[in-house]
Amino acid sequence: MPIAPVNKAMVDPIPVASVSKDHGLIVHVVRQFWPNRGGLEDVVLNLCRQGVKAGYRIRVVTLNSLFSDPSRELPAREMLEDIEIVRIPWRGSSRYPVAPSVLSHIRDADLVHVHAIDFFFDFLAMTKLVHRKPLIATTHGGFFHTKKFAAIKAIWFNTLTRFSVSRYAFLIGCSASDVEMFTPIARRNIALIENGADLEKFSGRSSILPVKSIVTIGRFSVNKRIDRLIATLAALRQRDPDWTLDIVGVDSDLSGADIRDLAVRSGVATATRVHIGLANEGVAEILERASFFASASDYEGFGLVAIEAMSAGLIPVLQPNAAYDALSRRHDTISLADFSAPEIAADEFHKTWTRLEQEGTVLRQRVMAQAASYGWDATAARYLDLYARALS
Repeated sequence: MPIAPVNKAMVDPIPVASVSKDHGLIVHVVRQFWPNRGGLEDVVLNLCRQGVKAGYRIRVVTLNSLFSDPSRELPAREMLEDIEIVRIPWRGSSRYPVAPSVLSHIRDADLVHVHAIDFFFDFLAMTKLVHRKPLIATTHGGFFHTKKFAAIKAIWFNTLTRFSVSRYAFLIGCSASDVEMFTPIARRNIALIENGADLEKFSGRSSILPVKSIVTIGRFSVNKRIDRLIATLAALRQRDPDWTLDIVGVDSDLSGADIRDLAVRSGVATATRVHIGLANEGVAEILERASFFASASDYEGFGLVAIEAMSAGLIPVLQPNAAYDALSRRHDTISLADFSAPEIAADEFHKTWTRLEQEGTVLRQRVMAQAASYGWDATAARYLDLYARALS
């Protein structure tokens, strides 16, 4: 389906609105936040930091336990830098966690920014006549990450989600595919603001010399298709035993033990290293011995982790989902490979390796240069303008 037309003013760069020194309180509402780490959490954290720099007071309301460790209850209140964190109890599924006490923590808010399409998105829309706060939301991929329950999701999307959207001043799609998905129910208030990336934390940290080492980064969730990535490694090593794979992330639908078992069953246990819960510097040290980033994910909201990997100088080889396909059309350093066919994906790695051997540091420098356009300054400027417009 072609991408629906978007108001050009919403896509072109928007200047930051002129606002007073005391901007007020913005409350970000997101189901998982620090100390959890992932693409969505990184986006929220960086947006909070940008809000603080712009003079806003910032609060994050989130759940009081991590989906990866539900038995551990986190502190009810905490400060992270200048960001106030409030954690609230919840029940139900991690896909749709129910936490109505969120209302108690937005009473003094000037603006509420909801992240992702879940209980918080619907509940705050339905209670808008009670709390009377201006609302904006970022889609972060919606809830179509898998085809499971597709018929029910479609009905939900065209009824409850359609109603909820109408209560928001702005609905922000963080990718062209999100804008395409939501435009039929949000023509009045949809905007495209692609996610910013933290380009400093891994900047230039890939191996300077070409090496046959691959890194993947992300939650150990089923839709990331780590099984296909491991199968591709097995196909590669049948041709050349020098290939290795580092899998970096946190437990989710799958555990680290599940991943290691997949590697054992595929015969690549000695070439597969699994790293759980590393801090940024620990991840950067792994990138220093790699030349390639890979993702076999069925679905991505935007592809933030691929951009961060590019900032390190890693050459991406990605599954052609909607988000990665869009990135590859912009950047000729990105290769697409169908990881559902491991031999074909292995062919793509072989071609990319040959290209890296031929172009060397020139290709590495170009991939870093292409990542540079995704810094947070421009992204934050557009968000801050929408904040000012919603507050007015």
